[in-house]
Amino acid sequence: MTDALLPLLVRERRRDRTRSALVCLVLSVAILAFAAAEILAGSADIALDDMIPAAFGQGEGLAAYVVFETRVPRALVALLSGALFGLAGHLYQRLVGNVLATPDILGISAGASAAATAVLTLGAVGIGVQVSAVVGAVGVAALVFLLSWHRGVSPYRLVLVGIGIGACASAVTTYLVTRADEMSVERALRWMIGSLSGADWAGVWVLLLTLAVGAVLLLFASRGLRTFALGDDLAAALGTRVSRLRFGSLLLGAGLAAVATSITGPIGFVALVAGPLAARLVRRTDAAVAAALVGAVIVVAADLIAQTAPFISPVPTGSITAVIGAPALIYLLVHGRRRS
Repeated sequence: MTDALLPLLVRERRRDRTRSALVCLVLSVAILAFAAAEILAGSADIALDDMIPAAFGQGEGLAAYVVFETRVPRALVALLSGALFGLAGHLYQRLVGNVLATPDILGISAGASAAATAVLTLGAVGIGVQVSAVVGAVGVAALVFLLSWHRGVSPYRLVLVGIGIGACASAVTTYLVTRADEMSVERALRWMIGSLSGADWAGVWVLLLTLAVGAVLLLFASRGLRTFALGDDLAAALGTRVSRLRFGSLLLGAGLAAVATSITGPIGFVALVAGPLAARLVRRTDAAVAAALVGAVIVVAADLIAQTAPFISPVPTGSITAVIGAPALIYLLVHGRRRS
């Protein structure tokens, strides 16, 4: 009987791989299309003949500055930050076994916002804000893990503690905003909504390096993460060091989300939506690449809408993702309740 089932299993696995490859190809084409549209769009009147060389750093004058120094970095930051948000959300959802378990829900983004707001109200800009956001996010992740520990870490406790810590961090952010001067409040609010208006090449390289390192680390952890679907006891029986892998994965996801947040601000709901949508598209839960691509599509498309939508543009990119993500959150809650 095993010999009869083996060809069917091999055929099914090939079909899954083919579907995953096709989905990733379509998502990649969509990313390129949205990114190209974002580079072409803008208020500056630049001829197409000047724009194409400028996009590759070969233009001169106004075209070189507007396209290569502004539009291209913005499109790349949108792409890379979306991929990081999607990858972090997918990692957390697999780690906890709940589609609602994302850096937003577990307080990671709130920790980054609180730390960044603290230094923004002190007048810091640039690298100081970015470093503080990363420190705040990773610190909250470690705190959530430690407070969830009781003879191991259960996903249920992790979510509850994360929600509580996130609420405390949000309260700290609110307090800091109420005590700051008008200019600092304006900077903090613009950052907290999530905007790509300050994108530059330095941010592109930081995001690219983070994505490369995160992808390699996730590849090494993927085998152990797959065993989490069997439960902690079976995962441990198969040789997975459950608590150590969970803590390391929690810090990895926090780091991915923190670096993206430090560059763009907390662009909400991307981490929440990317994982479930990718799993539905490829019809499997192990969909890290698809989740990263879906996250990139969402942020690039949202940023394009934020810049070009009639009557409302320009608006922060985070406001567009919130409009998309809020109904998605409601759907996931209702769908999860029906399944349970």
